[in-house]
Amino acid sequence: MRFMMLYKPGRESDAPPSQEELVNVGRLVEEMAQAGVLLATDGLQPSSKGTRVEIAGGKFTVVDGPFAETKELISGYAIVQAKSKEHAIELAKRFLEVMGEGVSEIRLMHDRPDCGAETTTETGEERPRLAEAGAKG
Repeated sequence: MRFMMLYKPGRESDAPPSQEELVNVGRLVEEMAQAGVLLATDGLQPSSKGTRVEIAGGKFTVVDGPFAETKELISGYAIVQAKSKEHAIELAKRFLEVMGEGVSEIRLMHDRPDCGAETTTETGEERPRLAEAGAKG
C-alpha cells in the first residue's frame, strides 16, 4: 500500500534547516530507503516563495505568498510503501520524532498511478490511460 505523508510543522520560517536537523533527517531517510519503504521525499521552500492559483466561478485568482494559515502549510512530503495503515502511522511517528513539533497527515494513494481503469467517452471510444498518454508525448 502506498501512502503520502504530508508534513505540517505548524510554524513557518525562512531559515533553512540546521546542520543537525539535516543530519538527523538524512539518517532516517537513508534507513527508510534501505528498508525499501521510502519511495520519494522532499522538503518545500517557505510559502513566501510560493503562489496559489484558484478557480471559482470560472475566474482564476493568483496570490503570491507568504500565506497566513501557517498551521495548514505543507513543508515536506514522503511517499512510502507500507504494509498497512498502522505501519504508515509508525513511519510517521518516527519522522515526527526526528522533526519535532508538527503534524503528519497520512493519505492512502490509489493503487494505480494512472488513476484506475480505462474509461470510455460518450461515443463509446476508449480513452487512453494517463500513463500511456504521457508516454506518447
